[in-house]
Amino acid sequence: MNILIPNLGSTSLKYRILEMPSERSIASGRMERVTDYRDAIRTIRTADAKVDAVAFKAVMAGEKYRGTFLIDDALVAAMETFLPAAPAHNAIYLAAIRAFQEAMPGVPLVAAFEPEFHKTMPEYASRYGVPAVWRTEYGVRRYGFHGASHWCASERVPQILGVSKQGLRLVNCHLGGSSSMCAIRDGHSIDTTMGFSPQSGLENATRHGELDAFAVLYMMDRTGWTTEEIRRQLAKEGGLAGLSGIPGGDARDIEKAAAEGSEDARLALDVFTYQIKKNLGAYAAVMGGLDAISFTGGIGENSAPLREQCLAGLEFLGVKLSTEANRTGSGDRIVSTPDSKVTVVVFATNEEIIVARRAYRVLAA
Repeated sequence: MNILIPNLGSTSLKYRILEMPSERSIASGRMERVTDYRDAIRTIRTADAKVDAVAFKAVMAGEKYRGTFLIDDALVAAMETFLPAAPAHNAIYLAAIRAFQEAMPGVPLVAAFEPEFHKTMPEYASRYGVPAVWRTEYGVRRYGFHGASHWCASERVPQILGVSKQGLRLVNCHLGGSSSMCAIRDGHSIDTTMGFSPQSGLENATRHGELDAFAVLYMMDRTGWTTEEIRRQLAKEGGLAGLSGIPGGDARDIEKAAAEGSEDARLALDVFTYQIKKNLGAYAAVMGGLDAISFTGGIGENSAPLREQCLAGLEFLGVKLSTEANRTGSGDRIVSTPDSKVTVVVFATNEEIIVARRAYRVLAA
């Protein structure tokens, strides 16, 4: 069975076609400046590979859909209901789903939702202190996202270390334009930094991270801004962009500006790495210790200085980073010293293979 996994951006479309269950990659590609997904899909269809199913790394459709499902009208309606909570992500995937339905009639479409990996979080870690009706009627809870990447870490890191996932206490840091961390014990998620929406937790490129909800209400009362305007600002002008003053909030641009003397850029990096360090300590506490820390994502894999800043001062936890290993080398590797009690790993996440496996199980059933 050939499964197409599209990775959707606001104006880009990357894809891989995997033969399952062998997991052999038979085609891949990337298109930029996409204005109409239907045109992009027609380009994919000209690839020398038959597509038996399409699997989306979907983001959010509420409590009922914390898993992997064949896409039907009810699932699409649920994604539309949660559009205000994940406007950028859900809008893109809803448009793509409709485009694939039109372009590939009869081909089954599957949604592998990001919160699935976090279903193992204990209730005390996922429940908010809000009125009960918020939870029971409207699905307000900590969902967690980047599930495919954290799931990949739960499998790949033990392989790199040559140990069983059973008993392993791991914190995975998925750092990129969108960032989150996950506490993983015995291969299962027990806590994560993102909550009800992909906006929360660590600072993202243009999306705010941790924020007191009353700050939003205060600004709305003071300025008269609508929910639409607040949503736009916090999604497009917040995060690292809002802290550094650098449009787009690309960490590479911010690191360059900081090196050139920008205090705002330096502070943005300090805020970002402080939140990571703080959560590393918290997750070590809730797991009763720490065996490994992994870094992945565009920033996590490629920024040696940022990894150093995140881990500086954590020697009391048993973290000893090898400066040479951290700054040199490539590919999946260990960058801590041989005598470090906590092993630090850098690896390339493979979200597509996780999505393909989940989709294949649903389709085969």
